[in-house]
Amino acid sequence: MHQELIDAITGMDEESAARLTDHLLDAGVAPADILDDCKAAMDIVGKRFETGEVFIPELIFAGDILGQIAGRVKPRMAAAGQQQQRIGKVVIGTVQGDIHDIAKDIVAFMLDINGFEVTDLGVDVAPETFVETARAQGARIVGLSGFLTLAYEPMKETVAQLRALDPGIRVMIGGGQMDGKVRDYTGADAYGKDAMAAVALAKGWA
Repeated sequence: MHQELIDAITGMDEESAARLTDHLLDAGVAPADILDDCKAAMDIVGKRFETGEVFIPELIFAGDILGQIAGRVKPRMAAAGQQQQRIGKVVIGTVQGDIHDIAKDIVAFMLDINGFEVTDLGVDVAPETFVETARAQGARIVGLSGFLTLAYEPMKETVAQLRALDPGIRVMIGGGQMDGKVRDYTGADAYGKDAMAAVALAKGWA
């Protein structure tokens, strides 16, 4: 682990995080090791969010920093011919009628660096689009994100259509108003309270 980089990410120091990433890459540090630092940092940020030490704006900013680091690391991996070992395919998106993407983007990033091939459908995604993409990609895991209560019905409909496609597809939900009761209502397999929980669920299903 490179504590200075972890501290820069958790401290929301965008400039230092970018500089340190470039320095580590130029020094020959394996890109995968830098992604491991990102995982460690986001675990810390997630715990701080849970305890009320940081709030939504900081969570957004941390996600932006992660995106910048990924933009630096992945081209180096491609140029070196390095491929992450993929352990499964995940389709993720914010359900129809909802345009919030903060949590979804962080979950998609964390799934990606933990070895999943992620297809991010974006926001306001119709149930049919989740189904068509899962079929086309051969994905066995689908993540449904929603922030508002209006997401409940689209989630329920999406789960129903995915079950009709293949009862074996595992579905997780997450987002602002989601909890175990909403999971029961929608018929999803699990509720993930944060990005690390989503990764743990996906790994358990892969």
